[in-house]
Amino acid sequence: MAESTGTHAPTAGEYIVHHLQHLQKDFSFQSTKQTSIVDFSVFNLDSVFYSIVLGVIGCFLLWRAARRATSGVPGRFQAAVEILSEMVENQAKGVIKNATSRKLVSPLALTVFVWIFLMNAMDMIPVDLLPSIWHTAGPAMGFKDYHRVVPTADLSTTLGLSVSVLLVCLVYNVKIKGAGGWAHELVAAPFGDKIFLYPINFLMQMIEFLAKTVSHGMRLFGNMFAGELVFMLIALMGGVWAWQFNPLTGGFWLGVGHVIAGTVWSIFHILVITLQAFIFMMLTLIYVGQAHDHH
Repeated sequence: MAESTGTHAPTAGEYIVHHLQHLQKDFSFQSTKQTSIVDFSVFNLDSVFYSIVLGVIGCFLLWRAARRATSGVPGRFQAAVEILSEMVENQAKGVIKNATSRKLVSPLALTVFVWIFLMNAMDMIPVDLLPSIWHTAGPAMGFKDYHRVVPTADLSTTLGLSVSVLLVCLVYNVKIKGAGGWAHELVAAPFGDKIFLYPINFLMQMIEFLAKTVSHGMRLFGNMFAGELVFMLIALMGGVWAWQFNPLTGGFWLGVGHVIAGTVWSIFHILVITLQAFIFMMLTLIYVGQAHDHH
């Protein structure tokens, strides 16, 4: 629910700006006079909360499917999870030839897909539903009236996920190639094992790791942020219709457009949230698979 100045309804700009603000908490104990370009002491509490809750829900669903699995005729839920698990396993076999590694990487990729899908799916909830609830409960508990419900529309969440994938890749680089073998690869590839090329090779390797990590997180964030923004614009159409309802003016047709646009975009967005979860999962498998390759 957007803030308003005085008694008038918020403008379109005020509405969007308000909805793009995170509920934040500064855990810094430093003086307020000390500032920096990047402050890692500020947490987006709404993104953290929904990420944890949806992660727990995703793990619970997968655990429940495994717990209730039967060798007989599966129910719909078990069949859906089995189809999803088989799809992930087949994709993992295509990029990771090491069967031992797949015992960990395949469940990891499955968890990543389910978790990101659930976080993306928060975009399907009406824009003002949960924020309007928070508008009443949040200030009463001493918090600010800001609330965003799509964790993957928060760059800190998506980059956190991509950095986690990077750490997994680094672990497998050392595990598969050994510390010495990977260190040699860092300076010997991609331009060859020549001493005078070592600095250039190392620089290129660092650029590759950085580019893959940043693009991995930015791709998911960009698509989900854009989708969230479109839903806000559609919600504004309905808001104008509600505030200026008059069958003889254009406001009436904004209400019709709100319903049509909202329905069409919601149907299309189902594909978007699924595709983005799949792409993130596939890139995770590909990057871990690259960690197994020797150069």
